[in-house]
Amino acid sequence: MNANYGRMVRPGKTTWLLLLCCLLELGSRAQDLPERCASKDVRDFLQFRKGSKEGKRQHDVKKNLIAVMPAAGYSLQTRFAVLASANALYHVDSESKLSLVNSNITYTQNQQVIFPILSDIWLQHNQYHINTDWRFLKFPSETFGLGIHSDINQGYTLDYSAIRLHQSLMRRVFGACYVGVGWDVDYFWDVQEIDTPSKNSFGSFTRYGGAGTEFSLGPVLASVWDNRDNPVDPRKGSLLKIDLHFHPLFLGNSANWTALVLDLRHYIRFPSYSKNVLAIWNYDWLTLGAKVPYLLLPTTGGDPNSNTGRGYIPGRFRGRNFYYLESEYRASLTRNGLLGLVVFGNLETVTQNVNSPMKILEPGYGAGLRIKLNKSSRTNLAIDYGFGAEGSQGLFVNLGEVF
Repeated sequence: MNANYGRMVRPGKTTWLLLLCCLLELGSRAQDLPERCASKDVRDFLQFRKGSKEGKRQHDVKKNLIAVMPAAGYSLQTRFAVLASANALYHVDSESKLSLVNSNITYTQNQQVIFPILSDIWLQHNQYHINTDWRFLKFPSETFGLGIHSDINQGYTLDYSAIRLHQSLMRRVFGACYVGVGWDVDYFWDVQEIDTPSKNSFGSFTRYGGAGTEFSLGPVLASVWDNRDNPVDPRKGSLLKIDLHFHPLFLGNSANWTALVLDLRHYIRFPSYSKNVLAIWNYDWLTLGAKVPYLLLPTTGGDPNSNTGRGYIPGRFRGRNFYYLESEYRASLTRNGLLGLVVFGNLETVTQNVNSPMKILEPGYGAGLRIKLNKSSRTNLAIDYGFGAEGSQGLFVNLGEVF
């Protein structure tokens, strides 16, 4: 359950197009060393252009990978932005999965400040999984009202500051299945409507009953099945994540309400003899019970990495329940894996309650380029251009695959 907290920088997710410095590699453990050595990335290309000999670049597979990435770029939600980011990818022990830790500080043309601390850590031979999602934001951003019939021309700025503290701990129960508990804290303050469509009337936030502060606190029941071969660039396997978020009145919430989030992803090599991948993603976000705070309602781009709805600005559609389906085909343009191409399509809708019929499915579609930044972690720079309904379109950029 996630508010529209903006696009965060992390392994597998960023909004930035221009990297201003190279990755500082201290080596890495690869899950597929022969394949990695046969492939090429940006550093190999730059070394080749400088005249260095083939094979000069070496990797110590017993070490980890650290990346420092000052950057600048553009997104629909932030316009131009600058950031300083630090990422770490490592293994806690010889049998554990790849753990990811990231933090950055971002300032944007829209006068937004974004400071996340994000991690996925695997402990004791993958017996435990710790997920951390802490963020501070000063985040003026657009909202377009409630429901699937909201008008793209009726958007206005909703300014707020926010603190998010989401933490969970899961234990393996069998195979790739983990179950555990967590805790969510979301606090919004100084919430203000700016430049509403009609200066003499209130926007959808005020009409909904939103106030200058919004608060959410409660426990989480978390579960995940994850047998993907790589969390940054999966080529096979599946992810199924089901979280149930409780917000009881006695903990200080304005009302009793519950959120159910289902995240299902599947990856198929197609054709089977190639490295090309057909990726499928279903993301459903349902709320039950009393009135949900406006900034915690399900919305386009409201997933943890703000990736749902390529073709639309985050926050474009908002309602009590959100349903989303996307498919993407990923193909290599070069035999060494330096360049790739993707095409994608998605459908989304929001409804007012669980039993509401899906009267309209809003489509998004587009294509993109992939540039291999690091062959050890299989990290790509993903540059996509997406289109949606009512003339919606824009550039969408990630560090790693979108899902």
